[in-house]
Amino acid sequence: MKTVKIAICDDERTLCETLRHKIENHCKNFKFICQISGFESGEEILALPAEMIPDILFLDIQMPGKNGMQTARELRHRNRDMILIFVTALPEYVYEAFDVNAFHYLVKPFDEEKLWEVLDNALQQYERQTDAAELYRQTQDEYPLETGPTKERPKTDEQTAPRAILVKRGGLSTKVLLADIIYAEVFNRKIILHTTNGDIEYYGKLTDLSEQTGADFYRTHRAYLVNLKYVEKYNASAVWLEKDVVPVSKKQFAGFVRQYMQYINRQRSR
Repeated sequence: MKTVKIAICDDERTLCETLRHKIENHCKNFKFICQISGFESGEEILALPAEMIPDILFLDIQMPGKNGMQTARELRHRNRDMILIFVTALPEYVYEAFDVNAFHYLVKPFDEEKLWEVLDNALQQYERQTDAAELYRQTQDEYPLETGPTKERPKTDEQTAPRAILVKRGGLSTKVLLADIIYAEVFNRKIILHTTNGDIEYYGKLTDLSEQTGADFYRTHRAYLVNLKYVEKYNASAVWLEKDVVPVSKKQFAGFVRQYMQYINRQRSR
């Protein structure tokens, strides 16, 4: 059974304890072991060692000393996967919450039904993240990264020559380097290539493009094809590519992790 660390940080002790008991009772209905703790200041939770940082945090914004936003920014540097839920009486902070990748924003007063909805979604997100981490570990065992010195391999013409595709639109054929394509998506029978030099649209099939691009690209979803070169991070439902985020379907995720590990190995051996 999985264990999830849940914390409430609010300078109002009564509210903190009330919320703690409600969450504790609700968690009894789940397949998780919930370790629930309460904190009354940002400084208190920031003093925790790395292994004690919560997986899910309910964080008040208005607190003496370090406020919730300051606390969230510091915690994000230490744990980018922490599921952060702001609890506040001030709705005007909602836009700042996006800067620290908040999972949700509860405005006081809120009813129990809304609390349970947000908590249930947070627990489901935690389960997806832990499943993704476990799959990542298994894939690393299957495709370990090389750590020792590697022999210099002669580059083939295919490796040294720029790889490109020809895109036909409006009677013109345009050469597009594969290395410049961040990802492609299909919309209304059109393929949109999101490249380092801007977007290119043309009529085509993503299946055909996927066959042309080869092993450095992966189709994470029926409507998306990503260049593994630009992957910054991922979880079981999404891939971050520079400034954009694209979805990963459940049935494609295991294949994506496997092919990405193989891509990393190829880069290390070149």
